[in-house]
Amino acid sequence: MLQPLRRAAVRIVKPRVSDDTWAKLRALEPQRWRGRLTPIVDGAGWRKHRYARRYEQHFKDLRRSGFTLLEVGIDSNRLAHAGGNSLRRWKHFFPKAQIVGLDVEDMSFANEKRIFTYQGTQTDAYLLRSIAKKHSNLKIIVDNGSHRPEHIRATFAVLFPLLSAGGFYAIEDIQTSYWPRFGGSADPKDPGTTMSMVKDFLDGLNYEEFGDQRPRFYTDSHVVAVHCYHGLVIIEKGLNAEGGHRPKDWAAPA
Repeated sequence: MLQPLRRAAVRIVKPRVSDDTWAKLRALEPQRWRGRLTPIVDGAGWRKHRYARRYEQHFKDLRRSGFTLLEVGIDSNRLAHAGGNSLRRWKHFFPKAQIVGLDVEDMSFANEKRIFTYQGTQTDAYLLRSIAKKHSNLKIIVDNGSHRPEHIRATFAVLFPLLSAGGFYAIEDIQTSYWPRFGGSADPKDPGTTMSMVKDFLDGLNYEEFGDQRPRFYTDSHVVAVHCYHGLVIIEKGLNAEGGHRPKDWAAPA
């Protein structure tokens, strides 16, 4: 019974009160809720796909850090100016972080302390670079934008190199990779889909074993882990340079 009440409070009360008032209200909540995303999930996507528990698992070490989180595509429910709930969830979970959102709609009504929004498309490379330059130490990027593979790939190509080492790049609703209506393909081997890009990252983790059999890509040496779940992919950035282990006759036929 308490958890639905908590969700209702976040959805209805929090957007209408000041940060100080909300902090006082939070002091009344059960201790077990504090510092978690799962109990405050009120967005249909996070609830349906269970993204929150994945984010808790991977982002928990950044919980008390000062950094920038960028969400591409903002919850745009404008009913009673209740949009931007996802940004508020991030702000709650990361009490020292700057939360930045980008959307094709004007979401400036969601701006508040530690929340900044921009209007534009996710394929505007100049805008993406400008946001990353203005908000330093970009540690988490969440692509919840159009969900179209061509847009996802274009956004990743610009933003991933700007992500700080030790950061995470999440792509939500990646199932659209298989949906032709969203620009995806029913052919799992189609090279132009989002999942095709992700599969390339898996090969890239072992690029030092390839020799010169294929070109080297930026992601080869800067992706250190790829976590795949139903509808969600989380990519970890770091230095992937552990050294190859090829035997001298590695290219010889068996």
